[in-house]
Amino acid sequence: MAKRQEILKIVSLFTVFSLFTTQIFGKPTEKGAVTNPVILVPGDGGSQFFAKLSKPSVIHYWCSQHTTAYFSLWLNLEMVSPFVLDCFVDNLRLVYNETSRKTSNSPGVDIQIREFGNTSSVEWLDPSQVSPTSYFSPIANALVKAGYQRGKSIRGAPYDFRKAPNELQDFFVKFKALVEDTYKINDNKKVVFVCHSMGNVMMLYFLNQQKQSWKDKFVSSMISLSGPWGGAAKTLRLMASGDNLGLFVVNPFTVRPEQRSMPSSAWLLPYDNFWDKDEIVVSQPNANYTVHDYKQFFEDIKFPNGFHMREDTKNLLQGSEVAPGIEVHCMNGIKVQTPASFKYSAKQWPDRQPDTIYGDGDGTVNQRSLYGFKRWQSKQKQKITHTEYAGVDHMQILGHDKTIADIRDILGV
Repeated sequence: MAKRQEILKIVSLFTVFSLFTTQIFGKPTEKGAVTNPVILVPGDGGSQFFAKLSKPSVIHYWCSQHTTAYFSLWLNLEMVSPFVLDCFVDNLRLVYNETSRKTSNSPGVDIQIREFGNTSSVEWLDPSQVSPTSYFSPIANALVKAGYQRGKSIRGAPYDFRKAPNELQDFFVKFKALVEDTYKINDNKKVVFVCHSMGNVMMLYFLNQQKQSWKDKFVSSMISLSGPWGGAAKTLRLMASGDNLGLFVVNPFTVRPEQRSMPSSAWLLPYDNFWDKDEIVVSQPNANYTVHDYKQFFEDIKFPNGFHMREDTKNLLQGSEVAPGIEVHCMNGIKVQTPASFKYSAKQWPDRQPDTIYGDGDGTVNQRSLYGFKRWQSKQKQKITHTEYAGVDHMQILGHDKTIADIRDILGV
């Protein structure tokens, strides 16, 4: 989950503030010494969006109704300021069609996701490359220092992170072609996927759709950073009360409509094969909710479409039980306080932030979900490795020196 709720989303966007001065210097290698080309696959919030407006109406008179050109929407830091936050939320939200079971952009909003195949839209979330919006740039910089070339041996696969795989078939067609093209232009070298947060479950879905012969030919391995294989409890709070993404100036209630509108949020709710059937994940004075109570949960927060979106997406990965059929290197932070369950008082339910009970994880994804890859160990012959970094959170892993060194070791550069 790039800068949102992570894997989402879901994944917290602005924990990278603490990393903004970090410079990644890799050990120099001879140009052209690339062993396997890399495709960077972002998580929830990890792709740039550009928007053009021709809206039938606006929610405030100061919100733009029409624009003559596309402008940076996600992530434009100027637009998350309190004065224009409502405008931003209305432009970014999706509209769910109960008949087609699909979503569309807010009326009059056209969104572009640019530079598919290049790294520019996944290295930084803001095209102006403001330090707090650094995303894959530390990893990309390290690989370029080691001999990789942007646009050839290191490439990017941005996508509409608001949606789940059932609405992203065009992306998967393009991604498969990107893998084959990357293989071809790099002297038929197999490709390595470097994925973060929701990007991991996106790739698991993709790989589960491919023939083993195709995977054997074109894919070397997947390097998995912070994979939310079984969802994340934090998503429940986002659905009920909103999530301010770590920004104290942002009111979670204000951003909640946009966050709820994303099928990817419903997709990343905790799964019943990871959480016990009688384990309470949300409580309020009149009810307790387990992962088997989502229908009632969404009715009680007065957002029934949330349950519909969950029903649309819950079986896409078959509970992450199907092995990817390629070599996988899983890396995650651990020993970071991570939201595990939520307790609401009568005054808090559901529109205010609850009391949070914490457990182990990476600050966003719970430990049990991070360990979901262990279910594949007896189901595939390809190697699976696991590395943990104590005290490194969901976003910090992208700029963590040891993580980057380990990625380089796997790539042999």
